[in-house]
Amino acid sequence: MTAEMVAPAWMHQQVTAEQYESWTEEQCAGIEIVDGMVLASPSAPKRHNRLARLLANALDVAAGPDWNADTDFDVRLQDVPLNNRRPDVTVYRAETIDVTPTRPEHVLLVVEVVSPGSETTDRIVKADQYARAGIQFYWRVEQAATGAPLVHTYVLDPATGRYHDGEVFAGVVRLAAPFAVEIDLGRLERA
Repeated sequence: MTAEMVAPAWMHQQVTAEQYESWTEEQCAGIEIVDGMVLASPSAPKRHNRLARLLANALDVAAGPDWNADTDFDVRLQDVPLNNRRPDVTVYRAETIDVTPTRPEHVLLVVEVVSPGSETTDRIVKADQYARAGIQFYWRVEQAATGAPLVHTYVLDPATGRYHDGEVFAGVVRLAAPFAVEIDLGRLERA
């Protein structure tokens, strides 16, 4: 076994919030922290990244001046043990653009685009973590082999701390909450 095949020691030990904050941007790229342990994520396919970017752009326009939509940054779900997730799209309060780390109280909506290898994590694990953190809206986007993707929407039930099913969209997403938005999923498919 070569040295290149052995994961660095820091991938085998629990990481604290303080340690993570001392890491470089390069060390933090492509990873999430769950229960203090580093989870490396493979690079997403171009279709996945384009879909996330197009959704973020559409949400950013629809959200108005109080909210921003962006891709590929950490949301700190909890400090101890450290839980950082990197949603595919995050809609967060515009006034917190320079606040680090981004915390659940800054976030209105997270979107995960399901890819091969992320099915269980995106459908079950992350939905549960985002709900427990109090993030009000969750969208899960299933990429179809042909045709437009499906968008499953969920809304947090504050009484139970769990998401309840919202609408499922293929074709055009039309919602009034968390803000009025219309997204042509066919355009995403043609992308």
